[in-house]
Amino acid sequence: MTDAQLDFDVDELIARLAAEALPVWNFKGAELELISVSENLAFRVDDREHNRSYVLRVHRPGYHTLAELESEQMWTSALNDAGIPVPTSVKTNAGQRYLPITMPAWEQPRYVGMVPWLGGTLLSKQNAEDISGRYRALGGIMAAMHNQAVAWRPPAGFTRHAFDADGLMGDSPFWGPFWQHPKLSAEQQSLLATVRHVVQGRLTGMSKFNGRYSIIHADLHDNNVLVDGDELRVIDFDDSGFGFHQYDMAVALHRVKEQDNYAALRDAMIDGYQHVRPCTASLLDDLQMFLLVRELALLGWIQARPEIDQARLPGMIERACSMATEFLDSAARKSSTSS
Repeated sequence: MTDAQLDFDVDELIARLAAEALPVWNFKGAELELISVSENLAFRVDDREHNRSYVLRVHRPGYHTLAELESEQMWTSALNDAGIPVPTSVKTNAGQRYLPITMPAWEQPRYVGMVPWLGGTLLSKQNAEDISGRYRALGGIMAAMHNQAVAWRPPAGFTRHAFDADGLMGDSPFWGPFWQHPKLSAEQQSLLATVRHVVQGRLTGMSKFNGRYSIIHADLHDNNVLVDGDELRVIDFDDSGFGFHQYDMAVALHRVKEQDNYAALRDAMIDGYQHVRPCTASLLDDLQMFLLVRELALLGWIQARPEIDQARLPGMIERACSMATEFLDSAARKSSTSS
């Protein structure tokens, strides 16, 4: 996501992490470098003594409970056990996955976790001539993750949020009431309230028991996929939760949907997915709706985070309203044809 404003001294936090967190992982004396300022803070940890690197993540408050963070690691461990390599937690000397840490500027402690550093470059930075091949591979990895998730029985105590009808379009959606954004005009509010009602009805009518709903990554865009040679690796499971598989597909395509090669990337991803987990025609028909769902969810996300740079908000509102109008027009045409 977009970089956030810092309300504390970075050097002070690094000093505190070095003094309190690194010894707990037996990395005393390792080098810390801030590499990402988003909703979470990410640091690269270089353990020169053992020539290994890690990512230390300071989780934002109020987003996940400790039980939810632990559940994230339960799933990533299960994915690894299924042969899908993703980063899993490095436990402390006491066998814990997370450590609470405080700062004078913080109102409450934040949890710190550690995972191995994975090599490679982001899919978003790829200049490969065969970028479609990368998206074909991404489709295959996504399908493999869905296969694992559908067959997996989460252990007792497993808890994550849900991107279902209520979580996406309910009265209190997980990422905020997008149709109430204060920057929307009255006409735009009415439009998004209408499309929210229609989409909520569609999602409510979709079965969660047909093998197309499970725990999903839910943020599988090109900044959360690493390319290392011919291999792709998925990272950042912070938003993972229960949801429809089409939502995972839409998230992966949303950031490239304005590109000239979008159709080629979409078809390649779906082809890669189909080779691992066959899709029904109705599932693929829903993809356009879920692209709209993603656009609306992001509008709710940025509304709830005033500390995030708001420069892109006008463009987001314009796209959301344009997609909503197109969706409603298409729904009206289909209804007219079938009646």
